[in-house]
Amino acid sequence: MESLGRHEDYGQAALHETHLLADPIAQFGLWLKEAEEANIYEPNAFVISTVNNEQQPRSRTVLLKGVDEHGFFFATNYLSRKGQAIDANPKVSAVFGWYSIYHQVIIEGVAQVVPELDSDEYFASRPHDSQVAAWSSEQSQLIENRDALDEQFRLALEKFKDSTVPRPDYWGGYRIIPTRIEFWKGRSNRMHDRIEYVRSIEDGSFTAWQVQRLQP
Repeated sequence: MESLGRHEDYGQAALHETHLLADPIAQFGLWLKEAEEANIYEPNAFVISTVNNEQQPRSRTVLLKGVDEHGFFFATNYLSRKGQAIDANPKVSAVFGWYSIYHQVIIEGVAQVVPELDSDEYFASRPHDSQVAAWSSEQSQLIENRDALDEQFRLALEKFKDSTVPRPDYWGGYRIIPTRIEFWKGRSNRMHDRIEYVRSIEDGSFTAWQVQRLQP
């Protein structure tokens, strides 16, 4: 097997527990801003992994559309493979890889459907053609060829050319409610820094975040 290994030196800049905020979601916001300022392409892109009812894991890239103290918001077709997997098992994992600045964030938690008002507000903010696309594609379903897909989009554009595009009932947002967030910082000699925040649910409420270091 041909080796594809690269041995880049990630530098000596350390990530210490005292460098991070007590709230990992707020800390994530700082790292996201750093990624944006570093001109990383699609810094809000992340890989979300699910497990369906046949215990088959699957990963795909989606875009983060909002983050607040409650969690991480993204939108999709509820009938897609990811939507069906979340319906069967809401536990998910998300990875933000900002590798050119030697940062990675791993989030584990539960994906919950957001209130319809939140989905309506986000859908209304999307460009017209993106709204139409939600009507023209049965996400994850088989289709004969690209021409057939383009025809579905053309017909949907014609249907909504003179009207407001409503949000389909099968399309909307999820919020990942985190129980674990890990911040990874690349270091020399593969002795990377890994700081994780973990919390659990007791008596229906979250415990305080606990901060701990992992070996690389």
